Amino acid sequence: MNKKLYIGNLSDEVTEQDLNHNFSTVGKVVSVAIIKDRYSNRTKGFGFVEMETEEDARKAIEQFNGGDLRGKIIAVSEAREKKEREGGSGRGGRPGSGFSRDPGRGDRKY
Repeated sequence: MNKKLYIGNLSDEVTEQDLNHNFSTVGKVVSVAIIKDRYSNRTKGFGFVEMETEEDARKAIEQFNGGDLRGKIIAVSEAREKKEREGGSGRGGRPGSGFSRDPGRGDRKY
């Protein structure tokens, strides 16, 4: 069974090829993804590596968690399932965004 790992505190210089090369030293890498901002295309400082077996994933955590990669100490752990956010996407006044629209509020005098 494949096991996905979370890789945190990545340097801006780290590439998917770097992660693939390093993690393949402990086992078969199925996939690699560095998460980037959709507007600037800059890394968000984390990514995911999917290992072929749970044993390979365990070895990767033991070997790389707390290790140095391109000048930064990285965090490696089991990835957790993404939780759905309540109330929508959280942007632009849509439900769950933290913004409130009270149409009568502008008419009040204080």
